[in-house]
Amino acid sequence: MPDAQAVMTALQTVRDPELHRDIVSLDMVRDLSIEGGHVKFELVLTTPACPLRETIEKDVRAALQTVPGIDDLDISWGAEVRGGATREGGPKPVPGVKNVIAVASNKGGVGKSTISTNLAVALAALGAKVGLLDADITGPNIPTMLGIEQGALSEGQGGLHTIEAYGVQAVSIGFVLPKGTPVVWRGPMIGSGVRQLLHDVEWGELDYLIVDLPPGTSDASMSMCQEAEIAGVVIVSTPQVVAVEDAMKAVGMFDRLGVPIFGVVENMASEIFGRGGAKAAAESLGVEFLGEIGLSAPIRQGADAGNPIVAADPTSEEAQAFVRLAEQVAARCSVLRYSGDMAVA
Repeated sequence: MPDAQAVMTALQTVRDPELHRDIVSLDMVRDLSIEGGHVKFELVLTTPACPLRETIEKDVRAALQTVPGIDDLDISWGAEVRGGATREGGPKPVPGVKNVIAVASNKGGVGKSTISTNLAVALAALGAKVGLLDADITGPNIPTMLGIEQGALSEGQGGLHTIEAYGVQAVSIGFVLPKGTPVVWRGPMIGSGVRQLLHDVEWGELDYLIVDLPPGTSDASMSMCQEAEIAGVVIVSTPQVVAVEDAMKAVGMFDRLGVPIFGVVENMASEIFGRGGAKAAAESLGVEFLGEIGLSAPIRQGADAGNPIVAADPTSEEAQAFVRLAEQVAARCSVLRYSGDMAVA
């Protein structure tokens, strides 16, 4: 029968590829049991959207081949998403929410709402608990993209609350406004509206709250950074020069506000709009390039029909591009959350 200490020693040689620490010190190995030659334990990942699960499993099995007496290996999988510590004097935490992730750009029309919606649905499909906040107070599109009727909560006494769609808990001011109703608010009112959407809504327990920000360095974006501890921001750009220029301004804004930049995603890449502009900008700015989402009729049709492509056709190339984006964002979030521990170790 293999020795438990020998098993754990072998597992200490396996390092998480993203965090660069061994899986034992990261407390990823749980509930080890040995019966005869049968070894069983749980591997608890830092996110259910881990893009390197197969690599970790391969390394674990290779490491345990050095331990004599193992006839059979049974690995079960779990995930625990870590949230950030509350800073004294910092923004008020959002109860139950571990990580707030903003999706932003300085330019309108680049597809932030499409990216936000499919990112949220992809994270939920991968097993995470996800919320989606529509912070575009004057132009809320999330209800349409999730197939939720505009003004769905305009009648009744329940007030504004989350509505679940595709495994995502969503909130939008569009839920309480009848279709076509304009929101004519000045800046301070927009900031107040963002604060209420964050803190006056019962979100429940969430691993990730995706925030769809309006374009520009507006009151909504600044209020979001003041009202919540943002784990990181995803910058969206199309490949054109003008869009990339505005995306670079967004990177500069969040950098100035002290918000981590998870990276840049290039949306609508095609022969029409071009390719590679956002990737080149990310490289010049020294930030991660999170991937490319091609210009696609099915993505547009899914958004218009309230049936996001990740849910409508999950095996399609378009949906898989969003899944890869979700994995990259979740990985960046995990690295950030564990970086404090790594600095101490």
